[in-house]
Amino acid sequence: MPANPVPSISRRTIALAAIALCLAIFASYHNSFSGPFVFDDEPAVMDNPTIRQLWPIWRTLSPPPEMTVSGRPLANLTLAVNYAVSGTKPWSYHVFNLLVHMLAALTLFGVVRRTLPRAFSQKSLTVDRKPDKIRTPQVPKRRLPPMTAPVPATGLQPEDFTFLAFAIALVWALHPLQTEAVTYVIQRVESLMSLFFLLTLYCFIRSLESPRPRLWQGCAVAACFLGAATKEVIALAPILVLLYDRTFVAGSFATAWRQRWRMHLALASTWIFLAGMIASTGWDRNGTSGFDIGVPPSAYWMTQFEAVTRYLWLSLWPHPLVFEYGTFWVHQVATALLCALVVVPLAIATLIALWRRPILGFLGAWFFGILSPTSVMPGRIQMIVEHRMYLAVAAIIVLVAVSVTVRFGRAGLVALLAWATALGCLTENRNAVYHTALSLWTDTVAKRPDNDRAHNNLGNALVDDGQIADSIDHYKTALRLKPDYPEAHSNLGNALLKAGRIPESIAECEAALKLEPDYAKAHNNLANALLEAGRIQEAISHYRTAQKLKPGDAKNYYNLGNAWLKAGRIPDAIAEYHKALEIQPDDAEARYNLGNGLLQSGRVDDAIDQYLLALQINPAYLDAHTNLGNALLEKSQIPEAIAQFETVLKANPDYAEGHNNLGAALFHAGRVTEAVREFEAALRLKPNYPDARGNLERARTMTQAQAAIPR
Repeated sequence: MPANPVPSISRRTIALAAIALCLAIFASYHNSFSGPFVFDDEPAVMDNPTIRQLWPIWRTLSPPPEMTVSGRPLANLTLAVNYAVSGTKPWSYHVFNLLVHMLAALTLFGVVRRTLPRAFSQKSLTVDRKPDKIRTPQVPKRRLPPMTAPVPATGLQPEDFTFLAFAIALVWALHPLQTEAVTYVIQRVESLMSLFFLLTLYCFIRSLESPRPRLWQGCAVAACFLGAATKEVIALAPILVLLYDRTFVAGSFATAWRQRWRMHLALASTWIFLAGMIASTGWDRNGTSGFDIGVPPSAYWMTQFEAVTRYLWLSLWPHPLVFEYGTFWVHQVATALLCALVVVPLAIATLIALWRRPILGFLGAWFFGILSPTSVMPGRIQMIVEHRMYLAVAAIIVLVAVSVTVRFGRAGLVALLAWATALGCLTENRNAVYHTALSLWTDTVAKRPDNDRAHNNLGNALVDDGQIADSIDHYKTALRLKPDYPEAHSNLGNALLKAGRIPESIAECEAALKLEPDYAKAHNNLANALLEAGRIQEAISHYRTAQKLKPGDAKNYYNLGNAWLKAGRIPDAIAEYHKALEIQPDDAEARYNLGNGLLQSGRVDDAIDQYLLALQINPAYLDAHTNLGNALLEKSQIPEAIAQFETVLKANPDYAEGHNNLGAALFHAGRVTEAVREFEAALRLKPNYPDARGNLERARTMTQAQAAIPR
């Protein structure tokens, strides 16, 4: 077996580099674990019934349509694992994403460390400033021998390749352009696919150097199959592996195919499996991407000149980073042509380099090839998405890092480490933007004020934050930018309902359904408004329609349960709450309302169990403490009831109902004087509180009666 071309270096040094790489990544992403689910995270996690249990596995591997994980069963399985660990609490999802990012960085480190000696041993990468002397290298058929002498014209020793590879992996891992694929939970589909992409290449390289090549070849094919179960961009892996073989190993496509045709054919066979995954989404990702989605390809392609230009800019100067660019179309050809003047020459240069400068051509093919599926395949929603650069940016970083090192030697390595440090600080700052949905969408709107989708989502975040008036303004802005926006109409209807403007709420939800009759969320929001208007039967009809359209959404069952509860049909309400909890077991509100239904039906013990479960999920749920106290009082567990009411008042001392409830419990405990003080406190806070006034009169009467008893 020919010798390994990688310079000899101690395993201890490599291990220390790997540890340093992971620690640096953690330092930049340490503030990402508390970020909430945002945007596409919510349907993929909160409304995804297939991740609620790990068995049967085939159900977990069959994600629902119209989600980011559709046709990507392995990504869906990882969500199910996270759900088993932390339910709908985001921390474990963020931990998984960060681990994937670390593994991808380590794999890139391995790929670059084993490729640099091959690249520098070829004349095409020596520092010769006379282009006419550069010739296409004649690569020997045998593997390259170990390097023992410094690389010409660089001053670098062979061991410096490990440090250069470390610097490249560090810059790549800490680049703030990567935050969207790491901190945005659902975009693990990008980072996980990229990990398998890099593993495919890494295992191929190891197969060239190992005395057991078939083992590594099998691992490469397995990684490629796993990538095909994660995201469609993995389709480029077999092509780039073949190009790598031609560029760094065989010297020509003919030689690469002749020597390793079985390996390349096995990698290409993953396309059959990938085709099945794509077919499961209707060949067009459920109507969002493809040549049959009603979007002229030329219109989409015009947007990609700006997209690629922006990607190049952000790779070198990562500002401004935008979470969601929105849907846009090129209305002035001149604008696209300016960007085309950047993109087209680079693409042509890549094609020429593939022939004249194979290594530079490989880097160009890596960049344009990885972007090609999303740049060539028309889409109707997203034209620019930063996470698409997660893997592609590696080519730019390698080119810059090698150029700097070739020009400045070891001083260049120091400069790269300084660059990585600065990028890491920017990444930490960028992760802070993800701390809340409100901060993320506020940042997005500030950078893309004409983005209707950003205004709509900022409105949602403001509703969750209780800023209803501001949310209404942003929904109206979204509708001004895009009048035929059913989601904004529906969300505006929801905000108007919270503001007590019920007729306007009904009108907005009806406008949403006029635009999209099968919009489940609009049916649900309309039903909520109708329920508040007292039109219970109409509300129930719309809740049932929402259930048929989106049977995996727990909210549709929960809200129908509320309607039955309001209609006095307690058994029906209990049944709907149970259905909601089958889909989303850790919904504290559903547990609480189920407890209320059980309490009204006389099943006090069962009600207590549900209140306790609600409090396990949300210990600060004051209504659950209150009603648990009432249920305990009904069971004559008076000390326990008193403890619950005291918990409520400790959190909210100005809660009149809490003082009244505590007074009632103290009265039952025979602590009448203390009960009087609590009833008086309730009346000070709420003078027209009839329950507290009646209880105070009864307590005072008992106090007077006790005082009249001779001692």
